[in-house]
Amino acid sequence: MAGRFFLRYNTDSRMKIKIIILSILIAVFVSVDAGFFAVSVRAADDAEDYEKSINKTEKQLKEETANYNNLQSANQIVSSQINTTASLINKTESEMSRKEKEIENLEQRIELNKKILESYVQEMYVSGQDPLLGLMAGEKSISDMSENFDQMLSVKEKVLLILEDINQAKDELGGAKEELAEKKENHQKLLAIKQVEKNEIVEDIVETKATIAELQKKLAELQSDLLALTGTSYSAKNIREAVEFASDKTGVPKGVLYGFLKAETNLGKNTGQCTYKDVEKVAVARYKSLLKKNKNWQASIDLLYKRQDLFYDIVKSLGYSKDKKVSCSPSGYVGQGGAMGVAQFMSDVWKGYESRITAKTGNGKPNPWSLTDGVMAMAIKLRGAGATSDSSSAIKKASVNYLGSFSSGYYNTIVYWSKNYKTLFE
Repeated sequence: MAGRFFLRYNTDSRMKIKIIILSILIAVFVSVDAGFFAVSVRAADDAEDYEKSINKTEKQLKEETANYNNLQSANQIVSSQINTTASLINKTESEMSRKEKEIENLEQRIELNKKILESYVQEMYVSGQDPLLGLMAGEKSISDMSENFDQMLSVKEKVLLILEDINQAKDELGGAKEELAEKKENHQKLLAIKQVEKNEIVEDIVETKATIAELQKKLAELQSDLLALTGTSYSAKNIREAVEFASDKTGVPKGVLYGFLKAETNLGKNTGQCTYKDVEKVAVARYKSLLKKNKNWQASIDLLYKRQDLFYDIVKSLGYSKDKKVSCSPSGYVGQGGAMGVAQFMSDVWKGYESRITAKTGNGKPNPWSLTDGVMAMAIKLRGAGATSDSSSAIKKASVNYLGSFSSGYYNTIVYWSKNYKTLFE
């Protein structure tokens, strides 16, 4: 009896223990599930908030871009009006100069005719006495004297008429000159007004452009955060993955990307062997020697130092040393060197592409030495240059845009590898 009671008690105890353990486990699982659910809900809410912010920013960006385009159109119209007004001022000044010349010529004619009139008056005076002497001497008749007198009066009248016509023409020219001067003054006032209008538009353009750049940066950051939140930010393990990802995101054919990567850095194998100090030393020495012949080379020196400062900002933000390797100054032609990573972007160009790279890859700090970011930068630039097909004409146009000038060797390398890139992986 006791044994049966013990057995039953033992069984009940074990059952109770099992129930307690099961209850604890259920509570734990419910708690964990609730936590996962809460995290999931919070993540979903965050994603929704990001999407709302992205949509709002995209709307603002669209509005500012439309405003920018309108300002550019207004600037073109005002610039055209300024050019037209300036042309009218030049035309008016030219006409005024011509009128002044005509007035000067008339004044010379007046002086000449005054002298002619003076000689006629003297002649008439002498002739006026001769007929009387001739009449008294019996050498001339009264009819001869009358005829001579009439002739003198006719000459005098003609001279006076000429002087009157010249003075009238002079008055008319003077009036025309005053009218032209007034017209010129009005044109100059209009030009001043249009110039002020243009300056205001240009200021608005600069401000709007800065706003667009800020919105683009904000949009890229929001897209990057959303990609990171949803686990879709990307980092390629090799060149092949980077090309496929960039091609998918931009529409630039894989073959074209391989062609440019082959021509630029042999698919990332040759990204540079110099520090920026090396580049500075060689390039500045070369530019200074050219500067002796042409002062325009100073702009290249200024650009070099600007790029150097930007380069140091980039490596600092990425945690690299200032001695991070870049392309050396070329020996075959006058150039700076300093190009970075697989895509060989200059630092100032790279800064202009950062927000677009982030928007595509989800990487908050684009890195020119990253395969993902570098190839994406190249793809974005090539797409902008029209390389959305592997046609020879598209590649030629894009190669000039990317390199800065046409090189047959560069172009032929890209064309060959764009057609035969699959052999790289066989």
